Amino acid sequence: MRLQALLVVFMFLAQSFINSADCQPSLFSYEKYVNSSGDSLLYRKLSPDYDTMRKFPLVIFLHGAGERGNDNQAQLKWGVMNFATDQNMKLHPCFVIAPQCPVGMSWAGFSGKGGSPNKTMELLIALVQDLLKKLPVETNRVYITGLSMGGFGTFELLTRQPELFAAAVPVCGGGDISKANLIKHIPIWIFHGAEDPAVNPALSFTMVEALTKAGAHPGYTQYPEVGHFSWIAAYSDPLMMEWLFRQHK
Repeated sequence: MRLQALLVVFMFLAQSFINSADCQPSLFSYEKYVNSSGDSLLYRKLSPDYDTMRKFPLVIFLHGAGERGNDNQAQLKWGVMNFATDQNMKLHPCFVIAPQCPVGMSWAGFSGKGGSPNKTMELLIALVQDLLKKLPVETNRVYITGLSMGGFGTFELLTRQPELFAAAVPVCGGGDISKANLIKHIPIWIFHGAEDPAVNPALSFTMVEALTKAGAHPGYTQYPEVGHFSWIAAYSDPLMMEWLFRQHK
């Protein structure tokens, strides 16, 4: 029985290795943005197999609260690795940046209402502008997505830079419904779990309602019998990926 148990464990670990073999974290380079004041933001960058004759889309990925830190590693735990599979890199070559929010900070302060951006959002905006100058980015195909805290950050960045983005995918987040009119022109596909105990699905649904009233046509997928981990289904959905990379300004 002990031998059988060991064999089961071995087979599970082997299968896990096979499943993850085509999306290695090493594909994401370690980067650090420093502004003129010396403030910094850690991030990881996935690059396509590119040369100077072509330009590529840029995807900005915002992680959740549990991945905050300063190791420049934890932000790759959920979701973003789906952009780095062999299949996705073949079909949708792109740049992906995954910044890491420091402990005790957030992308949007959850409310995202009024005033200047917090320090982390300020650095993120500066980082994106810097990369647009330095990388061969197809500027009419800049996308933003994020999960949980990053879903709130996605709506926050959209409303602060509505002219920048070609599409957005907020997952189990929420935003300021009073600003829906600012982003009504942006294609948005919102995802949430119907039984999410951490972020009320109503926050996503009210954004859908506000965007629709403003004249937008947002997509909305609410997974039945799914809690907070709705990003597992969202980022592994090939239809979502196809939709995202179809969008142009």
